[in-house]
Amino acid sequence: MKLNLPNIITLSRIPLMFVIIWLMFCSWRGSATIAFVLFIISAISDWFDGYLARKQNIVTNFGKFMDALTDKILVIGIMVALVAYYGIKQGSDRSHLVIFFLVLVMLTLCREFLVSGMRMVAASKGVVVAAERTGKIKTIVQLIAVAFMLLEPAIAIDWAHRMPVDISIYSDIINYTGLGLFVLATLLTVSSGVSYILKYRKVFEEGALKG
Repeated sequence: MKLNLPNIITLSRIPLMFVIIWLMFCSWRGSATIAFVLFIISAISDWFDGYLARKQNIVTNFGKFMDALTDKILVIGIMVALVAYYGIKQGSDRSHLVIFFLVLVMLTLCREFLVSGMRMVAASKGVVVAAERTGKIKTIVQLIAVAFMLLEPAIAIDWAHRMPVDISIYSDIINYTGLGLFVLATLLTVSSGVSYILKYRKVFEEGALKG
């Protein structure tokens, strides 16, 4: 299989995820800002690779599959890293956030594994499980939520010392906004997962018809 430019852009999100996570835990000033910028680039690439593939008329099944897969790897990988970040760097005063965020991440992981497993079972029976609108919306909300949560340390660590006034209150607002958005994304995640299961539950039945 020959890789085209949209596929290369899609696959680039995986190594970028590792770079972003590494930068999150670096102690030198500016690392948090670079992590945030790289994540924004990764999020934009999610739109750009599809746009480029459609414009050049090179949309492939591999591209569709990897686009969805790299989105999940990027978002879930950074979410897991954020749990560790709050647990290690924020101290015991934010332990309640760590536990709460961990529950949200576990719910998201359960949904993704469940739906992915259902897709494999459906594919083995010739049934195509198409992406639904709710699933696409939850991915967008997840990306925005993670962006807010990566912006908070960039402001608190990299930018605050350059400001003539205390802006710590703004970093807290941004952090809790990101967490609130992630709660919304988790609700959408669970909702879309239930929707998939109810819609395609027949694929688990013996002798399910091929579609």
